Amino acid sequence: MFDLFVNGFSSVFTLSSIAYILGGVALGLVFGSIPGLTATMAIAITLPITFGMEPIVAMSLLMGLYIGGVSGGLIPAILLNLPGTPSSIATTFDGYPMAQKGQAGPAFGYAILFSFLGGLLSIFVLMLLSPPLAKMALKFGPFEYFAITIFALTMISSLSGDSLIKGLLSGLLGISLAMVGSAPIDAFPRFTFGFKELDAGFQLLPVLIGLFAVSEIIKSSETKLGKGQKVQYKLKGFGFSIRDFFKQGWNGLRSALIGIGIGILPGIGGGTANIIAYVAAKNQSKKPEEFGKGIPDGIVASETSNNAAVGGALVPLISLGIPGDTVTALLLGGLILHGLSPGPLLIENNGDVVYSIFAALIIANFFMIALLFWGMRLFTKVLSIPQYILLPIILVLCVVGAIGVNNRLFDAGALLFFGILGYAMLKFNFPITPVILGFILGPLAETNLRRGLMYSKGDFTPFITEPIAATFLALALLSVLFKIRSNFKKKKKIDSNSIGA
Repeated sequence: MFDLFVNGFSSVFTLSSIAYILGGVALGLVFGSIPGLTATMAIAITLPITFGMEPIVAMSLLMGLYIGGVSGGLIPAILLNLPGTPSSIATTFDGYPMAQKGQAGPAFGYAILFSFLGGLLSIFVLMLLSPPLAKMALKFGPFEYFAITIFALTMISSLSGDSLIKGLLSGLLGISLAMVGSAPIDAFPRFTFGFKELDAGFQLLPVLIGLFAVSEIIKSSETKLGKGQKVQYKLKGFGFSIRDFFKQGWNGLRSALIGIGIGILPGIGGGTANIIAYVAAKNQSKKPEEFGKGIPDGIVASETSNNAAVGGALVPLISLGIPGDTVTALLLGGLILHGLSPGPLLIENNGDVVYSIFAALIIANFFMIALLFWGMRLFTKVLSIPQYILLPIILVLCVVGAIGVNNRLFDAGALLFFGILGYAMLKFNFPITPVILGFILGPLAETNLRRGLMYSKGDFTPFITEPIAATFLALALLSVLFKIRSNFKKKKKIDSNSIGA
């Protein structure tokens, strides 16, 4: 294995491969930093360009785009409260409040360093534990996936803010919106009301950008738009001490493990990993009330997990030929285009290419931290751009990004609809994040429920008798009971304080 790794590095250490990795990371950062443009889009646009390249050079470029595209989302998340990619949703929760308090530098420092560490750890897991981990994920069937999705949906209770009922209603709204369009398995049209455009349902990007970005732009228009903010920050190194770094040690490691674990499970990816890692960090923290107000723990959890999901998502792709998310689905196409067959025989037949991919990922990770670190001062200057210039540009980019998903004008209308919906939710103090969680996880739960029932011929028993599925359903039940108990104790404490006063 060591010889293959050395050979992989020697194959990538050519001027052309290094230049393509650097260019890929830089382009990926640009795509990731613009709301609506994602790593998926960057790879989709670049894939035809790789046709004439050698497989190792082509995969080096694609790996650079992947790392850059996932990492670039932290820039608008911290500076503008806009998640550049679905993987950076949770970064906005504490990154933007820190930037508003003049701590944009340290916020960047935490995000960049822990993105690097999360990505590096996941690449080592990809290299060392790929076969056994992929084998474990392969054992999961529809019963297990349904149970895991139900467990993940219980996270809504932790993202509900002050009102659990409003959080649950938001989650149900997300699940309902996900049901619009063709049903999974049999493609029966639902809730389309005769509109053919709704047959394909709502795409994730217009929903995400509308709820998080357009709603904020509409909200900003309520007041007189400012001339921009001059970010004052003094930064030495990454903006925090070694002691502060070690304080985040367990949080970073736990978030990386969450990201790797979720990345390995096909179809979930970094968009869910960052939210679950954030919730886990909040639940385990001694000061959960400070989350959402600008605390580094939230940024560390989100950015470590989303970069860790990169290596995790590549485990089933390389070992079994199963893409873990949309980006790895495109990478699967890239491998096939270059005459490679992803699957158990890939390492045996094309070990040089596989270990070159590992080497390219490590080099791209180092380029990512260097480009973000040296460009930090440039990025913070975005805040000094007057809002009356910046917000229209962002709105145009959002519309371009929404239309670019499927080249449908309908998605621009959907973007506006979800922008207005998000604004209404903000006005009535409904949390938005549970909508996204319901929208992403709802179809996963429905698909695996129906597959499981087809497999068991309508019998629900396997959902609670299969050991892994039963464990996750039990964890889901415990999670709900814990939240109810926690809310009850909180209410009792408030009541006793009111009586005392």
